[in-house]
Amino acid sequence: MKTLHIDIVSDIACPWCAIGYARLEQAMNSMEGELAFEVEWHAFELNPDKASDGEPILQALSRKYGRSIEEMEAAQRNMMEIAQGLELNFSKMQERYTHNTFDAHRLVKWAGEQNRQTDMKMALFDAYFGHAANISDTQVLIGCAESIGLNGAEAKAVLDSDAFDGAVRADEALYQQSGVSAVPAFIINKRHLISGAQEPETLVNAFREVASRGADA
Repeated sequence: MKTLHIDIVSDIACPWCAIGYARLEQAMNSMEGELAFEVEWHAFELNPDKASDGEPILQALSRKYGRSIEEMEAAQRNMMEIAQGLELNFSKMQERYTHNTFDAHRLVKWAGEQNRQTDMKMALFDAYFGHAANISDTQVLIGCAESIGLNGAEAKAVLDSDAFDGAVRADEALYQQSGVSAVPAFIINKRHLISGAQEPETLVNAFREVASRGADA
């Protein structure tokens, strides 16, 4: 059985990234026995300025996109409905604040060394969209690590150091240079880019097409 490698470029602060992965998971599950998959997460920061932390999300989005608060509320409600259909917890979607995610990405890299990258991402998504937690706060991040069974003291040691700084910066530089300017982005077998939170059926068709091209496609 062929195995497809999927690199996911995403940010914890990106709701479409959580939705996109849930749809990807549905697509992968539907192809059980047909194809196998390897998933690797890569960092992208929607809010790279640490000094800008703490702004109410609706206010921040309204300013960023030049749209009214009411328009942004409607857009957020639409995402909440989509998330509910995918069994994602987006209940605090509109109560969250903007937060820098650099340290969260470092923790994902650390979790990857224990084969728990995806679990760590899911815990962070749930903390931010489901509980409006401050995902730049060390204690929140430690709590996310502990929630998936990882060692809190080890997580704190990572966060208190500069561990994985270089790995996160290398991710960001690589994918920016590769032309990734929006997330989520899914790169299949290092060659084929799928942008956005596509429906499972679209992903299945793409996977079959890539797989049909041979091992090096």
